[in-house]
Amino acid sequence: MVPAMELPFWIWAATIGGFCLVLALDFWLVARNPHEPSFKECVGWVSFYVGLAVAFGVGLLLLSGPAHGGEFFAGWITEYSLSVDNLFVFLLIMSRFQVPRQYRQKVLLIGIILALVMRGGFIAAGAEAVTRFDWLFYVFGAFLVYTAWKLIGHEEEAEFSENIALRTVRRVLPTTDTYHGARLTVHHGRRMVTPMLIVMVAIGTTDLLFALDSIPAIFGLTKEPYLVFTANAFALMGLRQLFFLIGGLLDRLVYLSKGLSVVLAFIGVKLILEALHHDGVSWAPEIPILVSLGVILGTLAVTTVLSLMKSSRDAKKVVEPETADR
Repeated sequence: MVPAMELPFWIWAATIGGFCLVLALDFWLVARNPHEPSFKECVGWVSFYVGLAVAFGVGLLLLSGPAHGGEFFAGWITEYSLSVDNLFVFLLIMSRFQVPRQYRQKVLLIGIILALVMRGGFIAAGAEAVTRFDWLFYVFGAFLVYTAWKLIGHEEEAEFSENIALRTVRRVLPTTDTYHGARLTVHHGRRMVTPMLIVMVAIGTTDLLFALDSIPAIFGLTKEPYLVFTANAFALMGLRQLFFLIGGLLDRLVYLSKGLSVVLAFIGVKLILEALHHDGVSWAPEIPILVSLGVILGTLAVTTVLSLMKSSRDAKKVVEPETADR
């Protein structure tokens, strides 16, 4: 049994303050010079955020032990992978609302900040619930297995449906038909919001819906609210640059959803087995975090390799008939 983390308030305050400082710097840089980032810029920022997450995880390994460090890395990798899958929908939202390319960075950043705030509340509620109601782990486990089953047999469709929060905002707030730079509101006889605000709400609330899968998944890897929050925060930070970095690669990751379904199913089964073990069922094992980390990394690596191989074969099939016709 991994001992619980006893953290003083100042560690929480310092961690949240650090995240706010980095996001504020990121926002200032985007607001100062709206543009579509270059490949080199995206690589630099993604490397920076990944480096921060790895440094944080190594710090946990050294200060809190391999168990908590391993839980963080397993949670962060899982959340990051789920976030990559979510980028498909973000791309659809951007296209649906015809967001000018130079302002897409700002839309993503504000949407991610909204998602982080809302996820924080979700995590706090979830952490309180699982400490009071042990049976929730059975519910979380069954939900993840069901989600995996739906995902593995579901072919993704290129469509985006507005959720109830977005529909409410559009109905209640008077909205202009066109963008006005990066402004959120304008005054045309009365105060009106622009499509820029609407698309930010779309990104933020859609990510919150994704959290219905990702939050139970990470609670299946760690019960520590601090690790759940930091893994989610590091997964969301840098998502803006990742969107531009792998935008052209998304269509090639054809098996990503299948790989994620395997990960979710594994975590769901792990949750149920550990709940049974906690309730005294002798044959139900506790799955070590290193095994979980190995399954997650192995599944994602195989999924990525197979996806790229299939995309490469499909591209050759398209080129060969064109070559033969000449």
